[in-house]
Amino acid sequence: MTRLTPSFREKVWGSTHLAPLYPNSASKIGEVWFEGIPNLPLLVKFLFTTEKLSVQVHPNDEYARIHHDCRGKTEMWHVLAAEPGAKIAAGFRQALSPVQVREAALSGEIEGLLQWFDAAPGDTFFIPAGTVHAIGAGLALCEIQQHSDVTYRLYDYGRPRELHLDQALAVSDFGPYPARQQPRGNLLASCEYFEVERLSVNGSVHHTPPSGRFELLIAIEGSGELIRAGEVWYIEPGASAFDLTGNLTLLSVFRP
Repeated sequence: MTRLTPSFREKVWGSTHLAPLYPNSASKIGEVWFEGIPNLPLLVKFLFTTEKLSVQVHPNDEYARIHHDCRGKTEMWHVLAAEPGAKIAAGFRQALSPVQVREAALSGEIEGLLQWFDAAPGDTFFIPAGTVHAIGAGLALCEIQQHSDVTYRLYDYGRPRELHLDQALAVSDFGPYPARQQPRGNLLASCEYFEVERLSVNGSVHHTPPSGRFELLIAIEGSGELIRAGEVWYIEPGASAFDLTGNLTLLSVFRP
């Protein structure tokens, strides 16, 4: 077992309030990445927002195979904390044409064309590559994704950052998408790249890692003898079963 190393990254839309996962910060931290295992196909992040993120989209694997300067990125978000009225956007309210989306991106009207979902602690949203999306203010999220940070921005609220309209329109889906996930027991999300289950520990639980596959254990609440909230542990393929002891909530992530 290996505890991954957190990397704290400043963002203009980030927050100084990182508690209870981490001590509060003097600078605006938007993302915490977890690293330390070479060639790990999945990336875990914690996100903290006080402003809206850009309206953006990520390419899929097929596009990435043709354009060798990028990689596909399908992701999911699990909401850890949300201020009243916090929202995320995924997909459009109705089917649009590429021309309509380009014009709306240039005018700023694209924000109003998106489907916005209320976000509350415990909610899970699945965002396949190609789904135009945005994250609102007042949220703390756990993001699980393909190991890529290729982002094409369509609209950025006037911030002085590059937009990528041609690339974004080439990879975007232009209709609605039902991003909110309904848990099936402990299973929060499942796709060809990852499965995510919620684990609750109240005392001691004998945990068996998935057979022949790696696992990521993400502690999102509480603490125990091995792991505490804000930590991510890598369990190598073939690892033996072990006991988790304490009072905590975890996300178990593995490849199907």
